[in-house]
Amino acid sequence: MDIAATQVELSVLERLHEEGLDEARSIQTLMLPNDTLHVGSIEISHEFQPVAAVGGDFLDYFELPDGTIGLYLGDVSGKGLPAAMYGALAVGTLRGIHKTGQSPAAVMSMLNRRLMLRCVPRRHAAMQYAVYNPKTREMCIAGAGMPGPCHFSARGSRVLEVQGIPPGLFDPSVTYETSTITVEPGDSVLFFTDGISDAFSPGGEAFGLEQLQKVCEAYRETSPSEFLTHLFSEVDLFAQGRSQHDDMAAALFRSSERKEEKWPLVASNDIPA
Repeated sequence: MDIAATQVELSVLERLHEEGLDEARSIQTLMLPNDTLHVGSIEISHEFQPVAAVGGDFLDYFELPDGTIGLYLGDVSGKGLPAAMYGALAVGTLRGIHKTGQSPAAVMSMLNRRLMLRCVPRRHAAMQYAVYNPKTREMCIAGAGMPGPCHFSARGSRVLEVQGIPPGLFDPSVTYETSTITVEPGDSVLFFTDGISDAFSPGGEAFGLEQLQKVCEAYRETSPSEFLTHLFSEVDLFAQGRSQHDDMAAALFRSSERKEEKWPLVASNDIPA
């Protein structure tokens, strides 16, 4: 085969590869929430920034049949197309579990068992799964292998510790614990992958959880979508153009302030006799 023919063949293969990545990117986009979720006083938005054409981070949020609100965010080991494919497996498995009404810990345990049945070498999915009950204002969270989430309001901010073994890693019998917090009106809960907290500056300094908390407190009064725009901008500013090694994904859960309702003012001559 001459050089010209070889170049043509390589060009065709490269075009097919790019077309495959474009299609994979489109499919991954369809797996993300369509838009901001509004349920009563609750609002949830997200942002996703892969380091390659496709990434291994995944997330979703939804209203459950019993009126509670579910949210999950995950981070697959590795990068690129293989990680994205494993993420699709985790999402497909989750969607068959989360509507069962079980606790976040039970959902995590079932996900782990099912991923272990389809064990993929060198792949697992660190993640967090949360369910919020609007009637009690309680949010139950189970997770493994991820930082946070960060709970913040006018009172300040705190990074919660939600620990466990990432689903699909090595133990099908592992169990998980559920942490419960109260989300008051005006509170926010930020779920994020470590691509954000581990973003590096040109000097090798990590963005870190302390800097993340400062961003939470600085922009706590903005809408969820605006907050996430500010957060990713702050990370980009910190990185100063340095290429990052990991995907970045975040979802912000916000409980809006409820304004006290007042009786409308009525002029004395308008009061019926």
